[in-house]
Amino acid sequence: MSLFGSMDISSSGLTAQRLRMDLISSNIANINTTRTGQLTPAGNPIPYQREVAVFVPRPPAASFSNVLGEKMSGQNVGNGVEVSSISSVPDTEAPFRLEYNPDSPDAAKVAEPGIPVGYVREPNVNIVTEMVDMISASRAYEANVTALNVSKSMASKALEIGKG
Repeated sequence: MSLFGSMDISSSGLTAQRLRMDLISSNIANINTTRTGQLTPAGNPIPYQREVAVFVPRPPAASFSNVLGEKMSGQNVGNGVEVSSISSVPDTEAPFRLEYNPDSPDAAKVAEPGIPVGYVREPNVNIVTEMVDMISASRAYEANVTALNVSKSMASKALEIGKG
């Protein structure tokens, strides 16, 4: 693996964790959003749904030198991470909270499975889960910054040796 390859892997992690932090911020900001403009088939409003990033390994570079290097060293070196999609957490995994408020314009006007008339569906965002995810994303970001700084330090030392 080249020196710049390790920097590329760290930078992909930084980008992915930054996006994850953006999604967490959006989830927290919309913790009370009960109207998204979407309606159920019965005409009841659908609240904001929690969003999460789905990470996958980046596909390997198809250059001959990379393939040869992996085969010669006998190891499969990672290529970083990328976000394959941003998905909403289905309400079956994290159900919407229900609050009885028949005076609200977002209250169910027609009974549906899981929501009686007069109840408002609140978003499936849990502040504790979001805070735990935020700490995890922050720590992962810090780890990638540390790895990037070590790579930069190694490159600097290599240049100093070359001056010799």
